[in-house]
Amino acid sequence: MTQKKNKKYSISLADVRRAGVVVKKYLPPSPLLFNQWLSDVYGCEVYLKLENMQPIGSFKIRGATNKIASLNAKERKRGVIAASAGNHAQGVAWGAKKLGVKATIVMPRGAPLVKIQSTENLGAEVILEGDTYDECFEVAQKLAKKSGKVLVHAFDDPVVIAGQGTVALELLEQMPEIDAIVCSIGGGGLMSGIATVVRELRPHTKLYGAQASGADAMTLSLKKGKPVSLARVETFADGIAVGVTRQGPFDILRKSITKMLTADDESIAAAILTLAEKAKVVSEGAAAVSIAVMDQLKKELKGKKVAVIICGGNIDVNVLNRVIDRGLIRKGRRLRVNVMISDRPGSLAKLTIAIAKAGANVIQAIHDRSEPTTTIDQTEVALTLETRGPDHSRDVIQAIRSEVMDLKLT
Repeated sequence: MTQKKNKKYSISLADVRRAGVVVKKYLPPSPLLFNQWLSDVYGCEVYLKLENMQPIGSFKIRGATNKIASLNAKERKRGVIAASAGNHAQGVAWGAKKLGVKATIVMPRGAPLVKIQSTENLGAEVILEGDTYDECFEVAQKLAKKSGKVLVHAFDDPVVIAGQGTVALELLEQMPEIDAIVCSIGGGGLMSGIATVVRELRPHTKLYGAQASGADAMTLSLKKGKPVSLARVETFADGIAVGVTRQGPFDILRKSITKMLTADDESIAAAILTLAEKAKVVSEGAAAVSIAVMDQLKKELKGKKVAVIICGGNIDVNVLNRVIDRGLIRKGRRLRVNVMISDRPGSLAKLTIAIAKAGANVIQAIHDRSEPTTTIDQTEVALTLETRGPDHSRDVIQAIRSEVMDLKLT
């Protein structure tokens, strides 16, 4: 994928403050909540900035609304168009509806159904084209030129970035002495807005960017000192599945970011589970990546006041179910094993009794005599078990081995 050059632009604190006046007309500040459990785990004061509590479940509502509000009468009449994996789509649709502007959104064919339906419910026309955000953007760009609609970019627009920066204005009002901010980065619009505010009002505050390891374009760009693009993007965190680095956000972030960190999808899934259990917060992958990288920052954040931006909570319930399952496996609290037992009456009962005595709970058991690798006197049982953690899982496996001919972890 070739990288197109972008015109350089600058964003000032004054721009963000003007955006703050606009945003306050439509939105109350999002909550900033202290979390004791996370604070104890990481040895610092952890505060969660809950952008998942916005009307559309994401911070994207800020930049999109600020952009649409900035349009003149002729531009509003032509309507707006945007490309999005879901959250920016809803932000544009929400802002357009509030301001009486017609919106068209190009979304990936594989976008979560909940995000497609939510966008349509807000009155926007949805066009499903392309498999990635970058492909959708190319389609939206062509349609904008053909129709005259105003293109509202998800992150490479100074007016949009100024709107996203209002997160930091609120944060510093709620917690003036914040020492560090951890925030996910896709295209970099949110962190660019935050950096614009923080470097002026609290320059000693550290800024940590978090990306999915399968969508780490900005991380690689900052390492190489120039914008780069990925040949392929692979992450379930669709909100940050961006493969192209734009010059504008790059120029802001290379002067502001303290450190970039990445987490794989398994770690992100575990972080979604952590937020659900320990903070009672529903988050999407793009938000949970900020928690997923916290282990890498333990030494640096010890004793500090840390704000973690929970940028969105729009996750499909079917995906959430799979993510929770993977998160439990990652934390050693869900165990999957395939065992071979004797095909005699009572063999399965002995196995389940051994599991019960070990204190595990059987979630699923699939008893299969037709497996071609088994002999006539054998049967295979696929078990999904609930345990208390890694140590308990090892005890359960030991208990199972005493009753089976063979055991394989899956």
